[in-house]
Amino acid sequence: MIVVTRLNGTRFAVNPDLIERVHASPDTYLVMVDGTTYVVSESMDTVIDLIARYRARVVATARSLSDESIPRLSVVPDPGPRESFGSGLVTELTTAAVPTVLHPAP
Repeated sequence: MIVVTRLNGTRFAVNPDLIERVHASPDTYLVMVDGTTYVVSESMDTVIDLIARYRARVVATARSLSDESIPRLSVVPDPGPRESFGSGLVTELTTAAVPTVLHPAP
């Protein structure tokens, strides 16, 4: 998150990944991906610098993680035939199977 200031002096944090564009005419406008617009007192250059610093922190944090803290992905072997649990029904599908709608028992 980056912290910016409204024209009335209140500060708020915004997710820079959701900023679509920044306008300066003469006030600085942050236009979000959902169309929301914020007018801030920081200059366009300052907002761009805040975004660049935020992204640099993200990259630096990712690089500082030790290998032990990164989860390892592995292939899980197929456990074999599936069973029915509770009121749900699980069936094996083949490539020739036609989809059907199954309704749980009342």
